[in-house]
Amino acid sequence: MSGSVSRTSTIVSRDQNEEVHHEAYPEPNEKGGVDPFLVKFDENDPQNPKTWSLWRKWYITVAGGLLLLNATFASSAPSGVIVQLIEEFGMGREVATLAISLFVAGYCVGPLVWGPMSEQYGRRPVFLVAFLFYTGFQVGCALSPNTGAILVFRLLGGMFAAAPLTNSGAILSDIWDAKQRGKAMAFFTIAPFAGPAIGPTVGGYITVAGVSWRWVFWILTIYAGACWVQILLTIPETYEPMLLVKKARQRRKETGDERYYAQFEKQKTTIAKKIERILARPFRVLFREPMLIAITLYMSFIYGCIYLLFEAYPIVFTQDHGLNYGASGLVFLPIPIGGTLAIVCYLLYYNPRYERAVDKYAPAPVPPEARLEMAMLAGPIFAASFFWFGWTSYPSINYWAPLMSGLPLGFSIELIFLSLFNYIIDAYLFVAASALAANTVVRSLFGAGFPLFATQMYETLNPRWASTLLGLISVLLMPIPFVLIKFGPKIRARSHYSPTAKPPEKINVSPA
Repeated sequence: MSGSVSRTSTIVSRDQNEEVHHEAYPEPNEKGGVDPFLVKFDENDPQNPKTWSLWRKWYITVAGGLLLLNATFASSAPSGVIVQLIEEFGMGREVATLAISLFVAGYCVGPLVWGPMSEQYGRRPVFLVAFLFYTGFQVGCALSPNTGAILVFRLLGGMFAAAPLTNSGAILSDIWDAKQRGKAMAFFTIAPFAGPAIGPTVGGYITVAGVSWRWVFWILTIYAGACWVQILLTIPETYEPMLLVKKARQRRKETGDERYYAQFEKQKTTIAKKIERILARPFRVLFREPMLIAITLYMSFIYGCIYLLFEAYPIVFTQDHGLNYGASGLVFLPIPIGGTLAIVCYLLYYNPRYERAVDKYAPAPVPPEARLEMAMLAGPIFAASFFWFGWTSYPSINYWAPLMSGLPLGFSIELIFLSLFNYIIDAYLFVAASALAANTVVRSLFGAGFPLFATQMYETLNPRWASTLLGLISVLLMPIPFVLIKFGPKIRARSHYSPTAKPPEKINVSPA
């Protein structure tokens, strides 16, 4: 555990107004020693999430991934029944697209609350509350009598479904140390784009089968309800400050000595201050961190492109190649397949290199920039995927040609997201939930906005030039990880939130 302990035990906040959570570790008392009544984790303490058994950690990781898959699957599932919605409610194509965009727009609001709240009240209560309401709003969608009702319930559903977008990733930082977390994150990061890719397949075959569009939302209700039961029965609290508060209470009860306390309990703030911290912290972290702004812009563009394909693929495969709605849903599957191949590549090649880097830098933590090598490789592949898709999209060319562009697209998205998610968690550690919340808000703005102009762009420019435009923008954003490799340590040295006190030695992206 040297990769995580050596970092977290020496954190010093450089912003007096920002409470970076180093509360889990002992502070010296007035005499210079450690306060004997300050409760902390003992060595191999069973209450410390990082000492839990391997199977328990993997179960929590898989469970968190399923929660995230639930939320992202729900975002795109209605895309396969848009035709039915148009027929039943008489709405236009643009209004029907809002059934997707408004759900993703809910991601812009939810993370502002769920991420920081999890840093105030713990991960488990946030999940329980959010998924209970999220399940209820899926029922509302299934029973919607008109256009207004379904759009409102979709927006509310997205707000509450956003909880795992920030907190599931934060759970990984709670239970895994830096050396082990890469494997967990490899499986975890496929959910943000595997879910949207699977959704149209389910919705499309519901349309082909002649089943009512309402069954899409009943399926989402069943899935969400099952996840809520899973949270209630099997997912424990993992946030260290909250666990130390619980341990302090147990210690006071066992000894009858009220002097025992957890550092988190000493925070005396007003309700107004707590609300301000919950709502403002993600944006303070984002706007005061240039490297987080750059990463967020890159990930947001990629995320927007994923949702843009829900409008672009039907134009290419349904209109131009004549596939039915069920088969048109299947064309999204190469994207998660490519992501799976990226996971295999990571586990066999990149993660062993990172583990060797942990040993090399021990007892210091590995600099976060070591995570960026995958993004440096995947950036050019992502850009090339759009050129491939665009210039093989002619109706005269077999549909397998543009369809197979989804493999390198999914491969590159997985590596970029895996690289940059890990970088954010490594760089911001105890405010990881807030950093991820800010990242999620901006990504969701792109995800909600891109489908609204995608149809017009692909019909006006045609699929060739529209995809070329996206490829060229990808080329412009591609240097971001290269710049962070070179200047990241110096930028972090001036950061208000990164636990790095001074620039580490020059990063070698070949730690072997």
